[in-house]
Amino acid sequence: MAGQYVQIHRKKYAAGLLWQPLVSGFTPRAYAAKLAHGIDKKRGLYTVYRQMVGLGARRLGHCSGMPSVAAEIAEALSEYSSVLAVFQVGQKYVLVAIRNGIILHDMLFDDMASARAMYVDLAKIPDWGALFAPGVWGMPRAVERDLIEMISGAGRAILRPISRFGANFISLLMMVVFILLMMYVFREPINQMVSPKPQIAKINPELALEYKRQIEEKNKELDEQYNTHQEPEPLVMPYELLPDVAARADLCYRAIGFLMQQVTGWNQTSAECGETHAVATFKRDFGTVDGFYSVAEKIMPGVFVQEISDDQISVRAKLPILANVASQDSRDTDSLVRDLVSRFQGINTGANIMSVVDTVTNGTQSAELFLVEVSAESKLSPSEFMRIFDGVGGVYMTKAVWNTMKKIWNYEVIIYAK
Repeated sequence: MAGQYVQIHRKKYAAGLLWQPLVSGFTPRAYAAKLAHGIDKKRGLYTVYRQMVGLGARRLGHCSGMPSVAAEIAEALSEYSSVLAVFQVGQKYVLVAIRNGIILHDMLFDDMASARAMYVDLAKIPDWGALFAPGVWGMPRAVERDLIEMISGAGRAILRPISRFGANFISLLMMVVFILLMMYVFREPINQMVSPKPQIAKINPELALEYKRQIEEKNKELDEQYNTHQEPEPLVMPYELLPDVAARADLCYRAIGFLMQQVTGWNQTSAECGETHAVATFKRDFGTVDGFYSVAEKIMPGVFVQEISDDQISVRAKLPILANVASQDSRDTDSLVRDLVSRFQGINTGANIMSVVDTVTNGTQSAELFLVEVSAESKLSPSEFMRIFDGVGGVYMTKAVWNTMKKIWNYEVIIYAK
């Protein structure tokens, strides 16, 4: 996988990026960091294009400032919503697959046989809006295009480091240099300010004590007058205010079902149930914005509609508040992790399970929280998925996301341990 880049017009373009739709509630950098942590920590570079985040890695030859070749191709072929394309660049082959405006595959092959095999496999998927391939391959319906003529060089999606350490280090270094320079320029005034001044007279200790007593009495009067010394709110632990697991799962399923309704001329892309709101996104096919509003008012009353772009709309609905109960698992995080790993192995489902230590505070008091975080993909509905945690205490599903394209659920769950 080394050398995942191509050179066009004497400029290097990154290939082989891992693309994912940007999830609502995350900044691009924060979501890129979350993806890299869960998928491949060595992917330390990211870029953003059309509400998508692409991850790159220095071990693949990527570097900061390098534009994405897949984004350039998507921009050049923006009139098609679904494209499968292969372009030959020198001795390499760039393959890009775009479905409903989302980049699914961004790959670079060093040999024609591998590129052709992948193209043939993907071409079996129906309803491609356009197909592009080298003419010598003789692929049905495929048109040959020259990638060099399609590249604009505008740099639609530029790779940037996920970590801010490098930029912060340079800023700190520049600040230190600036301070040292100012100290050198103003060394004489500084010397005068820090030089000890002669003491004119010493303060009488009895007067100082009397002055201190008067200040304390005045502060006490002000405290009594304005009641400034209020007792802090009691420290409330999160596991004392958890919704019922089954009720929370059912609420998310019904909320997503309420938002993911058919709107003529608009395609559903994803829906997310968060802690306080449910959000769904729609991508325009042939409909209009006015038409979406008129239908949404009838079938989704009370939702907040936001126009992300001319071709993308999100709708948000506030979730009703569920009754809270106190719940906490009696085991430590190590025992809890082993149990959960075994449960997911028993149903042959992959999951990312890790223990975390957090802190809760009310400003004057603080306490440590011992958590286990679980994230997983599953075809099980929320109610079915949460049955995996039957018998486990302190369970809270923080997020459930329905991916319309993959027809799969993404879940995030936390468990409060002893």
